[in-house]
Amino acid sequence: MRVFVAGGAGAMRRCLVPRLVARGHQVTATAAGPAELAELERLGARGVMMDGLDAVSVGETVGAARSDAIVHQVGGAHTGASAVRLVTDHLLAAAEATGVPYVVAQSSRYAARPRARAEALRYAEHAVVRTGGAVLRHGRFYGPGAAAEPVRRRRFPLVGPGAGRAPWVHLDDAATATVLAVERTAAGVFDIVDDGPGAANARAKRELGWRPRHRHHDGTGERA
Repeated sequence: MRVFVAGGAGAMRRCLVPRLVARGHQVTATAAGPAELAELERLGARGVMMDGLDAVSVGETVGAARSDAIVHQVGGAHTGASAVRLVTDHLLAAAEATGVPYVVAQSSRYAARPRARAEALRYAEHAVVRTGGAVLRHGRFYGPGAAAEPVRRRRFPLVGPGAGRAPWVHLDDAATATVLAVERTAAGVFDIVDDGPGAANARAKRELGWRPRHRHHDGTGERA
């Protein structure tokens, strides 16, 4: 398949792109600058520049990629609410206009702050599901390069309602779930979280054939 990867944090993309390439997919991925373009080339993908907030730029870039699927990862912790909505609208419009039949989007299993951003993520989820695509609600990322890794190891505190109870998922497992969703053209919402008490990942296991290889370790010697 030809897969277009839009956005995404560096650590997640460094896990996802090599997995897609290793499975024989032709990957085009967006970059924010020359350094990211070079990194994507090293990972086996074709890097492209795209302004996700500009409908023309998105339409032209998606059209040129001639992809079979779009992986929408513009929804990271530092992406504002208005940007999440705009990029989602632009990507879905470009997919429809250029005949891309399938979209899978990254979302979040834990409560986003502020409220406007949480609402924007849910807006993106509904929009993608309406197209027949899939939404992967990831837990909080951990693993080498993850932004939350110092928090997981308790070098910094978690703050906010329910923060200490937020589910986690290893970057490797999140990337594997994304590849499976793409290959199976899965539809609907899937929780992608580590095994553990109360884990809501049964649908992902059943319909994606996904199994987390890592079980969250909180850095204290106890497994969550």
